[in-house]
Amino acid sequence: MNHPETYRGQQVVVLGLAKSGVQVAKVLHRAGADVTVNDKKDREQCPEASELEALGISVVCGGHPDNLIHSDVKLVVKNPGIPYHAAPVQHALELGIEVVTEVEVAYHLCGAPIIGITGSNGKTTTTTWVGNMLKQAGLNPIVAGNIGTPLCEAAVQAAANNWMVVELSSFQLKGTVEFRPRIAALLNVAETHLDYHGGMEDYVASKAKLFANQESDDVAILNWDDAVCRELVPYIKSRLIPFSLTEKLETGVYADPPYVDGEEDDVKRQVIYADGTGNQQMIIDVEDIGIPGRFNVGNALAAVAIAIAAGADPSMLAAPLSDFKGVEHRLEYVLEHNGSVYYNNSKATNSKATVMALNSFKEPVVLIAGGLDRGSDMMELLPVFEERVKALVVLGENRAKIAKVAELAGLKQIKVVDNEENAARTLTVAVQEAAKLAESGDVVLLSPACASWDMFASYEERGRIFKEAAHNL
Repeated sequence: MNHPETYRGQQVVVLGLAKSGVQVAKVLHRAGADVTVNDKKDREQCPEASELEALGISVVCGGHPDNLIHSDVKLVVKNPGIPYHAAPVQHALELGIEVVTEVEVAYHLCGAPIIGITGSNGKTTTTTWVGNMLKQAGLNPIVAGNIGTPLCEAAVQAAANNWMVVELSSFQLKGTVEFRPRIAALLNVAETHLDYHGGMEDYVASKAKLFANQESDDVAILNWDDAVCRELVPYIKSRLIPFSLTEKLETGVYADPPYVDGEEDDVKRQVIYADGTGNQQMIIDVEDIGIPGRFNVGNALAAVAIAIAAGADPSMLAAPLSDFKGVEHRLEYVLEHNGSVYYNNSKATNSKATVMALNSFKEPVVLIAGGLDRGSDMMELLPVFEERVKALVVLGENRAKIAKVAELAGLKQIKVVDNEENAARTLTVAVQEAAKLAESGDVVLLSPACASWDMFASYEERGRIFKEAAHNL
């Protein structure tokens, strides 16, 4: 797409209200576009509509009218969650109308260089860490996008002396055209969101769009331990800074000594930055990193690489690495009850995220899992069920599938919770059942390995209900 000001006097349709839709509608309206916002929800479920109408923006709620998209529309900006097979999106594409997400609009507005961070797991933790590091280094970060301020709102405020630190999903990236982050980081790739993308090929291609417009003076941060990330290297034109848990690197950020599969995580390790000229700098002892788990060490390595690429002094990164204690719903400590420690990892919306979480604990784990069935067989959980899980409580749409994996793993304590009168009650019962199975010294972990939408509006709602149920034990 072009700069928003080039749409002055032209018709633009914004699909989906929510925070990002409201902000992008305001931006395009201020630029002089004739903006119509459409949401399939009924009017009473769209509290933002009145605010937009007061500005002179047309709002259509309650469905997608047949005449919404027509040949005079010059641009469609869609909420990232709206699938491409939705009727108005399909109609726009058939008419040759450009369809983008808010990320593309914000890019053309933003006066600051952008750091784009994506991956199947760890995005929010890494993005938050980078923001903390750049703030410590005096580099004026603005953390925006899926966390923090809506991207278009932040882009209008950003200046050349800021860094825009942006968490990006595959849904957002799929709808970009010219988007060019100065620093682009891909943390990992796991099998997820296949119901949206239709397959891994489209999912990986959407993630790879992060690098598509970079030039030689930009920087790409890649997980060197992830085979899919490595396969992208021939297509990347920017300067590569890898990070690795399992290899010592001549250039990049790594754990020393490297991690070895099957080895206990109590080995004394350090985070090392190698600048490519033979110089290595110790950043922090791994045991001093503020949140537990091998995968969070990986997130720390990525955050260090990003911060250094943005100009942070490596000697200033230890404090924000140790001070940060995690993000809500991401391996979040909740409480101790009868000698068992409860953790909320509701953000684990795929099986790989749950594997990572389980591998963070040496203690026996009573796991609460289950949720939306996206067609995965869940067999990725089998080895970690054998090694780490003492007992399982399952609920949600695919509870039988996960219970079957637990049976194959030889678990003797499996409790299947059927749906109660409402979702909150069902999860509360699951927490009560987990408490019965837990003994002193155990960990009780909510890490569903599934999206929440079969029962809850969001993983945040699921996590809050879990925490409330734990506190009410």
